[in-house]
Amino acid sequence: MIVSGRKPLFKVELVGARKEIKLNGGSYSVHADRTLAEVEHTDVVFIPALFGDMKSAVEMNQELVPWIQKQHQRGAEVASLCVGAFLLASTGLLNGKKCSTHWGFGSEFREMYPDVELVDGSIITEESGIYSSGGANSYWNLLLHLVEKYTDRETAILASKYFAIDIDRDSQAAFAMFKGQKDHNDSEIKRAQEFIEGNFSEKISVDELAGKFAIGRRSFERRFKNATNNSVLEYIQRIKIEAAKRSFESSRKNIHEVMFDVGYTDTKAFRTLFKKVTGLTPIEYRNKYSKIGDN
Repeated sequence: MIVSGRKPLFKVELVGARKEIKLNGGSYSVHADRTLAEVEHTDVVFIPALFGDMKSAVEMNQELVPWIQKQHQRGAEVASLCVGAFLLASTGLLNGKKCSTHWGFGSEFREMYPDVELVDGSIITEESGIYSSGGANSYWNLLLHLVEKYTDRETAILASKYFAIDIDRDSQAAFAMFKGQKDHNDSEIKRAQEFIEGNFSEKISVDELAGKFAIGRRSFERRFKNATNNSVLEYIQRIKIEAAKRSFESSRKNIHEVMFDVGYTDTKAFRTLFKKVTGLTPIEYRNKYSKIGDN
């Protein structure tokens, strides 16, 4: 690092299937330092974020997969940045292992790679020399993690200060926006989701929902979980917390007012659930994201 006066620990190179890769319809191109065929061995492979439709992007980059697999077999560690996790998962190296990716692509990732354990909200996962990071700027935290691993804590702290990065951020939960998983074909469950979303201020029970849509409770719970990847209770809670987040962001209401608006009367239960979902207390969230501020 220049600021420390030390010699670089790594030689960083951009490697591609070809020397020049045209992107965005040819409006610009990226020039690789070396092609895949020119790299026999490396210590760490970074898979950058993909772009566009994930299934198409993975298919377009399949020629990279054998090379990634070969490098890992030869001892290289492999790290994916953001939605680069989709390409990493396509190699099979993540099967049975934990993984992070952008919070907005969780449902799609689970659908494409059911054998991978996606850790919701995680900034970094590490298992058996394979790393992954959460959404967008979370890759900085993964890079700091690797700097600390290959050097020491002092160097990682120095890098975090130089690049103004919060070194100990370990969750992307505060950034996640719950939109409800409706990319399924169960029409009754979609109607149940819409009912929950339109009545989040009320106390809604599983029995009430099952009866409203004329489905037996056990069948309703099974179908809901299969369709949304959430239990009914989890879904209700996430909708209520999402409504609370929006209120904190855009109104002057205090914690108790927001709590009552979304159907909670137990302050401790609300605070506990809010922190579990967002990683922040209600006060911390309001202070961080409120557009209006306190009176």
